[in-house]
Amino acid sequence: MRLHEYQAKSIFSNHGIRVPRGKLAKNLEEVRKIVEELGEEVVLKAQVLTGGRGKAGGIKKAKSAEEAIEHSKNMFGKNIKGLTINKIYIEELIEVERELYLGFTYDGLNKSIVMLISTFGGMDIEDIAAQHPEKIIRKTIDPLIGFWDFLIREALYELEIPKKFFKPIASIAKKLYRVFIDYEAELCEINPLAITKDGDICALDARLNIDDDALYRNPDFIKLKDYSQMEPLERTAEEKGLKYVKLSGDIGLIAAGAGMGMATADYIHNFGGNPANFFDIGGATPEIVKKSFELLLQDSRLKVIFVNVLGGLTRCDWIAKGLIEAFNDLKVRLPVVIRLSGTNEYEGREILIRHIQENDLKGVFIVESMEEGAKKAVEISKGG
Repeated sequence: MRLHEYQAKSIFSNHGIRVPRGKLAKNLEEVRKIVEELGEEVVLKAQVLTGGRGKAGGIKKAKSAEEAIEHSKNMFGKNIKGLTINKIYIEELIEVERELYLGFTYDGLNKSIVMLISTFGGMDIEDIAAQHPEKIIRKTIDPLIGFWDFLIREALYELEIPKKFFKPIASIAKKLYRVFIDYEAELCEINPLAITKDGDICALDARLNIDDDALYRNPDFIKLKDYSQMEPLERTAEEKGLKYVKLSGDIGLIAAGAGMGMATADYIHNFGGNPANFFDIGGATPEIVKKSFELLLQDSRLKVIFVNVLGGLTRCDWIAKGLIEAFNDLKVRLPVVIRLSGTNEYEGREILIRHIQENDLKGVFIVESMEEGAKKAVEISKGG
């Protein structure tokens, strides 16, 4: 779960990290009041849960209330990457001498927390890694020891940051690490972390992504979720307790397990196709299978659906029963490719084959392997 910038900044501020003075506006009248309160020079920042706001016109500077109003008129209701701007965060303009990137995340390969710091503040960390990998300093944090000052001092020394800034930046790094741990985050970053012209250190932007699997321990965060920023199908899926992520293709994908879903998407790409979604139904009951089809059939882009199950906890006979319920109740018109392997696979296939034969279903294809299924789905999506 990703928080808005203004929400993350509130948390950072409560942990002693300096952020610019700012307030949230939901209409033009609030914009005027906030600008008059903060002073003439401000920054207006669209609150949408995506990157690239600046390039899309979602971040503007204003030197007067009138200019701020004019920018706000152009922002409210505008879409950035499909997300509608309905809130603008307005904060005082900070004069910047230098910008850094500072963040904490998990390194899945090494199974550890890692601190990232770079002199290329203001850029997406992915872009920095692609264009200037040598400018990112990584410091692995031993969970048994925790975060110590020497880690940030080493990094700042390597980046040739003046020593007078070591102590204040180290202080912010420790506080940011505390936020990362206390809120069970997947990503916690300040980008950019500004060295101001008066020599202070200030978080000009803030990002905090909370681990969804930890939300039950932090129920207050659920109240902060902005459903207006979710893609409609993803919102529907969450309301139904389904694990769905919309992608850009035309092949509907249902898989038993996250790893299986990612592997299936890779196979589809290898054969020249594009998945329309990631959909994990691991441990599914017949009811969940039917709900999954209800959701996918709302996507007008789909040309075919590929169901790929390697059953462990997931029983293939239950998957088959759910598929039959979907075929009977939802009047599925799309071609469906099905691969069932694992627990009760023979029973599942027998149930499906009997139903296909009895109802003369021409658009349902049962395959033996993930490779065969992905290839068939791609062929159908391309008109084959």
